Amino acid sequence: MSESSAAPPDPRRTAVMTVLTVLAGAVDAVSFLTMGNVFCALATGNVLFLSFALAGEGDVPVARPATAIGAFLVGAGVGAVVLMRVAARGRSWFAVGLAGEGLLLALGGAVAVVRHGDGAAAVDGSDLVVVGAVALAMGLRAATALRLDVPGMPTLLSQTAVARLVSDVLKEPRAALRGMSRRQRLARTRWTATVTGIFAGGVLGTLLLVPLGTGRALFVVAAVALLLAAAHLAVPPKELREQRKRREQGKRAGPVGPDVP
Repeated sequence: MSESSAAPPDPRRTAVMTVLTVLAGAVDAVSFLTMGNVFCALATGNVLFLSFALAGEGDVPVARPATAIGAFLVGAGVGAVVLMRVAARGRSWFAVGLAGEGLLLALGGAVAVVRHGDGAAAVDGSDLVVVGAVALAMGLRAATALRLDVPGMPTLLSQTAVARLVSDVLKEPRAALRGMSRRQRLARTRWTATVTGIFAGGVLGTLLLVPLGTGRALFVVAAVALLLAAAHLAVPPKELREQRKRREQGKRAGPVGPDVP
């Protein structure tokens, strides 16, 4: 099934994923500019940095990108297992994923503040503990986004969204003028939100968070993630409310999957 023909997600999910995409851009701005030229959300960049380091070029130590990649993989793997088990128990796995991400970011921020105060975590070389904690959080984010499965909105990758948006516009350049179908409009909205969200997060992270220093910047991002988790628990999606209602009435509820976060 193509991206544009996929069933459109709940607008609330699209909005939440847009916010998470902005946060991912902000995290990478903070990590790259204050933690020693390393990406904690954009795993592709770290793969390239690691290849440069192993080749002895680019003035990038092996430990920095290797730590980020390893922690990201652990976060994604462990996160997938934990979220699956939480979902199997009928709990709000999406809120658990966001809360876990926020707590890991707060942990990284606390370590950065204790070790580096209000400064950058890369003053005397990159702090691998901070890098690992943040990359672990972003790996968990990847697992959460993958399970929610909002088409075109992985929150950590923009290249595919750019390619699909350009391809769709070139195939039907006049669609915006003569009117698009609801599905096509939502598909283009998701792709655009992914691309602009990463960009906006990078700009906001650079202008507003980087000057705070690594620790306090991570605290800000962690607070937003925890607020989203709290909001999701306070106002759960319709599917989860209905499932809980069926459980309370003593009826057998269906399994909790990606569509019931």
